[in-house]
Amino acid sequence: QLQLVESGGGLVQPGGSLKLSCAASGFTFDNYVIGWFRQAPGKGREGVACITTTGDGAKYADSVRDRFYISRDNNKKTVYLHMGSLKPEDTAVYYCAATFPHMYGTLHKADFHSWGQGTQVTVSS
Repeated sequence: QLQLVESGGGLVQPGGSLKLSCAASGFTFDNYVIGWFRQAPGKGREGVACITTTGDGAKYADSVRDRFYISRDNNKKTVYLHMGSLKPEDTAVYYCAATFPHMYGTLHKADFHSWGQGTQVTVSS
């Protein structure tokens, strides 16, 4: 059974940085593309970034490109989201999820499965 657990959220000031972690268990982690998504209050869940099974490629939403960086450590079964130059509009619950290698590049939530429970990120002074 696939299981993903997010951590690392918190309160950060505008312009600050934060690193989120997505830890996997129960499946062959490096067989899956992993994506990060976020959902702000009253809004739909949007894709933020995804990374290939080996970590040699990544795709980003326009809203976070050049500010966020996704990476993975297959030995630790963990994917990271490094967030920088944070803005108040980045405030949301952040989720990670998995999809199959042939689906790499999509940031549509319907293409992903095995969602974690989410971690809250609040950007405020």
